[in-house]
Amino acid sequence: MNFDMETVRSIASDYLLPFAVNLAVAAGIFVVGRWVARAVVRAVDRVLEPRVEPALRKFLCDLCYALFVTMVVIAALERVGVETTAAIAVLGAAGLAVGFALQGSLGHFAAGVMIMLFKPYRVGDVVSVAGHTGKVDAIQIFNTVLVTGDNRQILVPNGEIVGGTIENLTVRGTRRIDLVFGVGYDDDLQKVREILLRVVTSDPRVLADPAPQIAVAELADSAVNWVCRPWVNADDYWSVRFDLVERVKAEFDAAGISFPYPQRDVHIHPAAGAQAAAC
Repeated sequence: MNFDMETVRSIASDYLLPFAVNLAVAAGIFVVGRWVARAVVRAVDRVLEPRVEPALRKFLCDLCYALFVTMVVIAALERVGVETTAAIAVLGAAGLAVGFALQGSLGHFAAGVMIMLFKPYRVGDVVSVAGHTGKVDAIQIFNTVLVTGDNRQILVPNGEIVGGTIENLTVRGTRRIDLVFGVGYDDDLQKVREILLRVVTSDPRVLADPAPQIAVAELADSAVNWVCRPWVNADDYWSVRFDLVERVKAEFDAAGISFPYPQRDVHIHPAAGAQAAAC
């Protein structure tokens, strides 16, 4: 019995007690490490808040927290004697395999990070990207959500956006409306100019600076083509464009200004044989 007790005491002192101490230290490492990780993430979030979009900021904070916790877990496991080298190698190989499998998604993710950092457009802007035009409803990690004018929602992969041309229609604040009106060659050019100028300047949504441009652009086959180019706020673009076209049509009709149809003069000459027969 004494031998058995001595053996138990020896085992307890040689193995169990050190293991319990290491386990307690590992638990302390884990608890303190998680607290430090949360504090670091909060500090990172405060630094990124004024500079980075909320979606990207949350992702980066979550990624930072996951990396910290992973290091803390590895340190805690090593403290209790667990061999972590093989586990790290397995995790690295698994991460490499996942990276190859998700090459396209990772490309869209990297593009999303670039969009959020460099901000070629923001939520609420009207953009034309990857062959689609609409208002930006959300900028996500992998996609940009557009809402079209007829209320369709389109998810455009960020990789296609960064790899192509980005046209932001609202970022400058103002836009120029380009209209072309064709009038007859017999119409009074001065009267046409006065009507176009009156229609444009009487609309309060048209900006005085830059001044609207009204000029003869082309002497076409069937008409004298005028350009009418007023500037408006970006949000007023379509409503002003539609109103101006309607008002110009009404004013031209009232003033007797014609909108000529395409026409062509055809001259028929009799053949030589027909002329001889007639003689």
